[in-house]
Amino acid sequence: MQVIVTGHHLEVTDALKAHIDAKFEKLARHFDNVTDVHVILSVEKLVQKAEATLQLSGAKLFAEDHQEDMYAAIDEMVDKLERQITKHKEKTGSHR
Repeated sequence: MQVIVTGHHLEVTDALKAHIDAKFEKLARHFDNVTDVHVILSVEKLVQKAEATLQLSGAKLFAEDHQEDMYAAIDEMVDKLERQITKHKEKTGSHR
């Protein structure tokens, strides 16, 4: 899994990158067909925004979240992606 982190109006620090990598490693345990992840972190006045696009085998998932704290925005964004991944996983499972 390749994780690309970019920042708009924000310097991506090593701590932010490590936090994102740790969160997406947990997602990789749920669904191992994640091929590519692109995370964009941005700051708009007082709002911290985190958005991510996940490339799965057969689907592309997107989630974003706005918070006052960047770490909280990343956590909520990953939770949204986790719900989408489990929904996609159930959908692609065997149907009888």
